[in-house]
Amino acid sequence: MIEAIHTRVKGRARYKVDQLYGSRSLQRYLERSLGQKPDIIYVSANSLTSNILVGFQPKVSWNKIGLLIEEAIRDYQRITGLSASQNLPKSLINQQKQQKIDNWHLMTADQVIDTLNTSKVSGLSQDDAIVNLTNYGANVLSAIATRSSGKILIDQFKSLPVALLGAAAGVAVITGGLIDAVVILGVVGLNAVIGYITESQSARIIQSLQNREQILTGVIREGQQVEIPTENVVVGDILFLKPGSYVAADARLIESDNLTVDESALTGESMPSTKTTAPLGSENIPLADRVNMVYKGTLITGGEGLAVVVGTGKFTEMGKIQHLVNKTISTDTPLEKQLDQVGGQLVLMGMGICSFVFGLGVLRGYGLLTMMQSSISLAVAAVPEGLPTIATTSLALGIREMRKNNVLVRSLNAVEALGSVQTICLDKTGTITENKMLVVEICTSTDKIKVEAENINPYANHELLRLIHISVLCNESEAGKDAHGDYVVTGSPTENALIHLAISAGVDVIKLRQKYPLLETNLRRENRNVMSTIHDTDNDHKLIAVKGNPAEMISMCQWWLKNGEVVPLTAEDRGAMAMENDRLAGKALRVLGVGYGYINDDNGNDNGNNYETNLIWLGLVGMTDPIRLGAKKLIGEFHQAGIDTVMMTGDQSSTAYAIAQELELSRSPELEVLDATNLHHLTPEALTAVSDKVNVFARISPSNKLQIVQALQAAGKVVAMTGDGINDAPALKAAQVGVAMGKGGTDVAREVADIVLEDDRLETMIIAVSRGRTIYNNIRKSVHFLLATNLSEIMVMTTAIGAGLGEPLNAIQLLWLNLISDIFPGLSLAMEAPEPDVLSQPPRDPDQPIIKNSDLGRIMFESAIISVSTLAAYSYAIFRYGIGTQASTVACMTLTTAQLLHTISCRSENHSIFSQDKLPANPYLNAALAGSLSIQILVMVVPPLKNLLKITPISIMDGGVIAAGALLPFVVNEATKTEAQG
Repeated sequence: MIEAIHTRVKGRARYKVDQLYGSRSLQRYLERSLGQKPDIIYVSANSLTSNILVGFQPKVSWNKIGLLIEEAIRDYQRITGLSASQNLPKSLINQQKQQKIDNWHLMTADQVIDTLNTSKVSGLSQDDAIVNLTNYGANVLSAIATRSSGKILIDQFKSLPVALLGAAAGVAVITGGLIDAVVILGVVGLNAVIGYITESQSARIIQSLQNREQILTGVIREGQQVEIPTENVVVGDILFLKPGSYVAADARLIESDNLTVDESALTGESMPSTKTTAPLGSENIPLADRVNMVYKGTLITGGEGLAVVVGTGKFTEMGKIQHLVNKTISTDTPLEKQLDQVGGQLVLMGMGICSFVFGLGVLRGYGLLTMMQSSISLAVAAVPEGLPTIATTSLALGIREMRKNNVLVRSLNAVEALGSVQTICLDKTGTITENKMLVVEICTSTDKIKVEAENINPYANHELLRLIHISVLCNESEAGKDAHGDYVVTGSPTENALIHLAISAGVDVIKLRQKYPLLETNLRRENRNVMSTIHDTDNDHKLIAVKGNPAEMISMCQWWLKNGEVVPLTAEDRGAMAMENDRLAGKALRVLGVGYGYINDDNGNDNGNNYETNLIWLGLVGMTDPIRLGAKKLIGEFHQAGIDTVMMTGDQSSTAYAIAQELELSRSPELEVLDATNLHHLTPEALTAVSDKVNVFARISPSNKLQIVQALQAAGKVVAMTGDGINDAPALKAAQVGVAMGKGGTDVAREVADIVLEDDRLETMIIAVSRGRTIYNNIRKSVHFLLATNLSEIMVMTTAIGAGLGEPLNAIQLLWLNLISDIFPGLSLAMEAPEPDVLSQPPRDPDQPIIKNSDLGRIMFESAIISVSTLAAYSYAIFRYGIGTQASTVACMTLTTAQLLHTISCRSENHSIFSQDKLPANPYLNAALAGSLSIQILVMVVPPLKNLLKITPISIMDGGVIAAGALLPFVVNEATKTEAQG
């Protein structure tokens, strides 16, 4: 029995397990299986040390836990066929070889089996499986690189303004200004905490959406069918493929019985692929057309098959995409670039101001230490301490708003970047469409019926009712009811669509199948694209239900049902049916022909063994992968917002064109479609030129999507990419904003995306665009306010020192002033409501600075007015009290109040505060102003604060001067704004 080698506390023990050494698969199995035991709280196994740390219920003995571990090891050995002596040595794990990559789809099934030294009947031996597992490693994908908690925290400090503030704090400590340093670092720390909490919380929510990978896979080993952990599947294993299971590795088919596979996550094809075993004739066949191959991560939707594994882990097509994802470099968002630019300018300005004021003060005869402290204070004044906090918090509030709409945002800047997007690339399958089939049109001998959302009534149309009945009978989908009496349908999307049509038409599917019991099924096969079923009836004959390729069905029918009567099918009738088939196919619909017949019990079938050649034609059924509700309206909203829309799909050009037309995807009258098979003929420069004109890219691969996104970026576009599949991941990561589906999407797509739509509602993207634009506009208002007010401090200080009037504000007063007037008023501006026409404006130019040249003149004017008014009040105080703390108090109170009132002026660049139609109420601003003014009043009456800031009592006359000095700039700035407007 395995014994505990160390027990530290009751309910926890560490066990030594020799079999665990070097076996990652056993490690995972033990953690998974033991973790499901009710007595065990947690399990942590380590294949490097052979130890297992187990936490368990205090009432359970460590001996019992040891027995559970032994039982789990025996189960693992039984499942895998590996004995303890056959565990992989640790020394061999790092000696893995490259798997041989051949054009397996060109080879016959026997050639593939011979090349891989395996057998269709007996599979691999255990020894061969161990060798392959040792040589090539476990069948697992390398983890997608994500930001660690430490990286998220470090990123909060990666900005030049924060760097300058940190340097200023360091100098303040050296020069004895410990309080100054604490205040500066407190603001920096607040910014970091807000950013870290928001981003790490979003990352945890997105990771919680991950699906568990299929644990066990059926293979043939030594002539027996066994189930082994998916990570232990190796090259040469024979896979059992059955409906509802995911393919464990890339494999070449060797048997296929009506096998269909949903490969949309990998290839983008909306329709399940029907598989065959015959070799293909061309080397450069796209993945979507390699019908004799199956790929890791795709879903078996129908039929059965056997396949020999040719690629595992990182050597699979999914592994190649994941490698491409990890190599793809994320692009900085516009706001990141803009704030870095502003930060760089502020650093240069701060250094210049420090040098100028320090030199000026020394020339004026001030002490070196005094001027050093003043210079540091002015450097801090030049850098708005609130800028990083305001930008971070504004974006965090945007993230919170998005969560209310089931939108999860991974990074703070993603919301803003989406607001500046100029082109949005939309993956078709699963994003624009619902990735499920739906019957939309039916053609019988007498009617053309468009199936709407409302239930159709087949009981008024004999041909329609019979067609629906035959579609239900000739169908592999399972239909039942749950505890609430609701239908539960499982099967392929195409088969399910026919069942749902019958249910919506009021047909009792279960009773219908009970009335006509299934006797025999003849599935599709090579050179036969129809399916037929034979059913028992109450009469002396059997019913044949048939559906499939319309052209083949027409050739098999000699009769058709018209006005309730069976009449001969003429050549003219056949031609009309063929035309209807072409009409439906031209609308990008998948079309099935439906017919039926009878076999007489007394004399056999009607035509010997070829009873399928004497059928009765019922009509055509047109199906489509429906466009998501609201998608067309959303495209129109994107266009109104000045955003170009581009669709990417693995479908054929004709299908893509039809969908794009229905969506009105192009902003211009002309719709441009480019087949991706032509992309390899284009140089990167030519693709960049073409990409800006194309609306639809068809037949594309994962690498094509990445090419297109990068080409659009090379053309100077800010690009958003939406997608849900593995094939979308590289492009999602490369785009400035990657948007993934959270409900129907894959884990790979969610891991690399910046934004996850939790409920898959694409319409919420326009909300994100609105929020992003509003956030950027509000941040501009905040930056404008911060620069104007901080510049006024610099003007006041440099003018007074240069004029020999002393220091209007001491170092701690400057820091206090910035703390009171910067953060909360600036934040309140960042919480302004969206402007009514925010989605009617074109996207901003990504190269446009956050503060334009035209803004600088206005900022200088506003700062000058505030400075002149403050210096006037300071001059009054000097005239009355002389240079000292009393005059400094008047200057500090005047400048603080003027800056707080200036917050109101910064709500709009063009409109006066008195225009209520243009400026909706902002309760956050009212609260910030009331709170900041209240705190400033407290400074006048609370002794510790008075002593810290060196504030003296003021008279009624002083109060009047302070009020006038604060109100005058507000009136002048608002008046000049009104004049400019009028």
